[in-house]
Amino acid sequence: MIQIGNLQLNGTPLFLAPMEDVTDSAFRLICKKLGADVVISEFASSEALIRDVKQTQEKLKFDDKERPFGIQIFGNQADSMCEAARIAEKYKPDFIDINWGCPVKKVAGKGSGSGMLQNIPLLIHITRQVVNTTKIPVTVKTRLGWDETNKPIIDLAEQLQDIGVQAISIHGRTRSMMYKGEADWTLIGKIKENPRITIPVIGNGDITHADAALSAKQHYHVDGIMIGRGAIGNPWIFAASKLLLEKNIISPPPTIHERLSICKQHFELCIKNKGEHYGILIMRKHYKPYFKDLINFKETRIKLLTSNSLDEIRTIFQDIEKQYAT
Repeated sequence: MIQIGNLQLNGTPLFLAPMEDVTDSAFRLICKKLGADVVISEFASSEALIRDVKQTQEKLKFDDKERPFGIQIFGNQADSMCEAARIAEKYKPDFIDINWGCPVKKVAGKGSGSGMLQNIPLLIHITRQVVNTTKIPVTVKTRLGWDETNKPIIDLAEQLQDIGVQAISIHGRTRSMMYKGEADWTLIGKIKENPRITIPVIGNGDITHADAALSAKQHYHVDGIMIGRGAIGNPWIFAASKLLLEKNIISPPPTIHERLSICKQHFELCIKNKGEHYGILIMRKHYKPYFKDLINFKETRIKLLTSNSLDEIRTIFQDIEKQYAT
């Protein structure tokens, strides 16, 4: 069992990593249904929140079925981050997560996200201020460092714990790696070995199948495992990982009909939450991974990606059901 504030999680909890334009409420609900223990919002800009940008405020909304749920914020100014934390707290999440890990240029290039790994004193200052501002637990998601010559994560983990951060999620890449190469879990393991570290350490990076989750636990002894891109089109990874971690049972891959069923549920949740126009657009990024490796599927996929009609898309789903009925 691990503890984040008053939140207690049994076993080796599985976290859905926050991913911009992916982990909206519809996808989070699907992942919860299929075994995710904890889900986190898409990251919300502190500057946008304090300026009442409606699109950013929408990211903070969640269904109680998603609990335990965290709201993730990012920024590079202490005042803005503290005000954003106060705004997020009003939505009553279980914790607030600070993003010190996003590598994309529009975030890191402005000193937010993993860009703050180049200024550890400021990172600590802002984090301390946020911790002191809110009454709910504060966690941090970050990376090993900025590049191969700058990996402060071992000392940083201690510093974050000392100022009151209650859990840390670590992606096993530097900012310069972006999402290329292989994640290096070695330093994550060393943090877990550090007798000074008492807060939960959650490992992240390249968990694309259940075997990887089991290996991460066995070799690096992390308290929890965070799954990001490996869950896109494959939310069953949570149930499969849980079964392997807890009972050493290997799950069969989902059938075509199971994949279609979950895709349809995801689609309907998207339409319900976002409306017809935006729901259809948002789902387009999910079709290819949901139906990966299906034979003779290209023409059907093109139809899904180009249709703007609810009825037409639902008819395409029916056609898929018939086409692959065995």
